[in-house]
Amino acid sequence: MIEEHVTPVEYGAAVDRYLAAADLGPASRRVYRISLLGWAWPLVDRRTPTGRVRRGACPPTVPLAVLDDPRTPERLRQGLADRTATTQPASLMRELACLRAAGAWWLARGWIGTDPTIGLAQPPAPPRLPTPDRARAALALRAPLRELTLWYLLHESGAPVEHVLALDIDHLDLPGRHTRRGAGAGLRWGPGTAGLLPLLLAGRTAGPVFVTARRAPATAPPADRCPVTGRGRLSYRRAAELFTAATSPLDPSGRGWTLLALRDRTADPRDTP
Repeated sequence: MIEEHVTPVEYGAAVDRYLAAADLGPASRRVYRISLLGWAWPLVDRRTPTGRVRRGACPPTVPLAVLDDPRTPERLRQGLADRTATTQPASLMRELACLRAAGAWWLARGWIGTDPTIGLAQPPAPPRLPTPDRARAALALRAPLRELTLWYLLHESGAPVEHVLALDIDHLDLPGRHTRRGAGAGLRWGPGTAGLLPLLLAGRTAGPVFVTARRAPATAPPADRCPVTGRGRLSYRRAAELFTAATSPLDPSGRGWTLLALRDRTADPRDTP
């Protein structure tokens, strides 16, 4: 058993000792641990993993003495700057507060000689992209064919999402770039959608235009099932989730955008690669 007065030599061990002594509940202790171990990457000049990758990542081994390195404050500043574009401001503030609290505790015990967080402040978030630029950025993403076709159709037609998702293949006049009379609320689209729709519909002549990746449940109405693949009609909720997840790296807050970002038609999709 390690004596209480023995100074740990590794950052992760110092984190464990701090948390063992802290007056925290189980949930708070878990949050503190994730936050503190997240700083291990910038301490060795590496980017902190984000999202699901971070939850399963093993932090690098870092000597506790690194906290006294004169270059460490700059490393921590760079770590903050790297994560500003993908992490919510409240999360960054919490993680910075955790490091300050732990650093003060280690400093009081003489385990480190300086406070590496002095002068460390959260950098301002990058400016929010205006709507036309958000649409252009989203349409330039490398996305699956179904999602990209849906995004282009929403953008070029300006139609409500529910109208687009309700389209069936026999509603479409592909050469004319519009829906047939009396179908699909008179939608029209441009060259981006025109180039993608035939690829999306290859081998299918009936059923929903946008279908799920899996077969529809037996309870799904026949009108919402592809007669060729058995897949169900894509739901609004799922379409929104996929768009938000895809655009989260583009959003300074890290939350991602809603499909409404595609409704501004001043961003010409032909300008995208």
